[in-house]
Amino acid sequence: MVSGFEGYKDLENGVSGLEHKQKLELGLSLILALVALDIDLVNFSILLCVIKWLLGKMVRSCWRPSAVDDGLRRGGEASGQVDGLLWYKDFGQHAWGKFSMAAVQANSVIEDQSQIESGPLCTTKSGLGTFVGVYDGHGGPEASRYVNENLFRNLKRIAAEHRCMSETVIKKAYLATEESFLSVVKKQWQSKPQIASTGTCCLVGIICNGLLYTANVGDSRVVLGKLERETKEVTAIQLSAEHNASIESVREELRSLHPHDSQIVVLRHQVWRVKGLIQVSRSIGDAYLKNAEFNREPLPLKYRLPEPFLKPILIPEPEVSVIKLRPEDQFLIFASDGLWEHLSNQDAVDIVNNYPRKGIARKLIEAALQAAAKKREVRYTDLRIIERGVRRHFHDDITVVVLFLNPSLLKNGGSPRRSQFSLKPSF
Repeated sequence: MVSGFEGYKDLENGVSGLEHKQKLELGLSLILALVALDIDLVNFSILLCVIKWLLGKMVRSCWRPSAVDDGLRRGGEASGQVDGLLWYKDFGQHAWGKFSMAAVQANSVIEDQSQIESGPLCTTKSGLGTFVGVYDGHGGPEASRYVNENLFRNLKRIAAEHRCMSETVIKKAYLATEESFLSVVKKQWQSKPQIASTGTCCLVGIICNGLLYTANVGDSRVVLGKLERETKEVTAIQLSAEHNASIESVREELRSLHPHDSQIVVLRHQVWRVKGLIQVSRSIGDAYLKNAEFNREPLPLKYRLPEPFLKPILIPEPEVSVIKLRPEDQFLIFASDGLWEHLSNQDAVDIVNNYPRKGIARKLIEAALQAAAKKREVRYTDLRIIERGVRRHFHDDITVVVLFLNPSLLKNGGSPRRSQFSLKPSF
């Protein structure tokens, strides 16, 4: 007969590999066997407690599968796994190669949102492609969640109208998403004024017809890992422009757009902020800095400006670039600024280049968390067990998507893989 706690754990381990139906049948058989045995009441009570504990674990595993089990059960590209505050998809296949994706939560409610979409991006025969979106929210999760649900839908609709992918299509998709979110803000303004102060950075990458389109508002970043033929080294090339007041050119742009506002950028506690409130100069959302009707009561006082403004302070228009991908272009790293706060472009590229592809997005997050722990003079193992909310004092929400590019497709002008799926982290 099994005795002692270690024996009970052996019993649990022994049934862990069984199917759910087999587990339930085994549990019922054990109960019936106990009833039939002539044992004293003390041992019976102990064993009954053990069986109740074991059955509870069995039933929960049947009716509420773990995230890992769920990912294995559903399979395919459109599944992921959860480990505490970390969500990850170690490896998958997109239209132009392989990918790895991960996100870690730091805020009480996660403000980072992201997605990968693989499949038809427009109606033409050559319209198969890959879409990546990284949305780093601030002031709350409403804007980033809205963009995560609507931007790609708007992009596909507008691309279908134009029958192609283009810079114009992407800009129109951004503006359509901005306008519809501000409509939501207007509807909810009286009952939920806080929504006027929520916004999001928005980084998008689209691979279609051998071209890479990148579009960005805010301070997320995409970096290309490019193989240098002569040295055989992989160098980091930043492809996206950032809109953060800490950058001198951004401050100059703001001053040129608002020449009569001496307080358009303010240095507070060694940090440059737009109107002393926010670091990014472009975003989707942040209605309180785009329309003066939302910069008043009942908006909380800390967001309200002392004087009304006549033109939007922040703008939603993305900076868009287009490059033709070549065989030497090895991979792309898309990430929210939570990663780049701790890793340089070349550091990130070196990690991707020197470690196995499977799980590389998780590896980048691990490297960032180790750097964050070192800065705060705590052990990495201790940092990992700090709860959400408190964790924000050590690092931001971090999202990472690594797209590996198939050089044979880029070299020979081959057709992308007909891989159709939609993947979004779920915490």
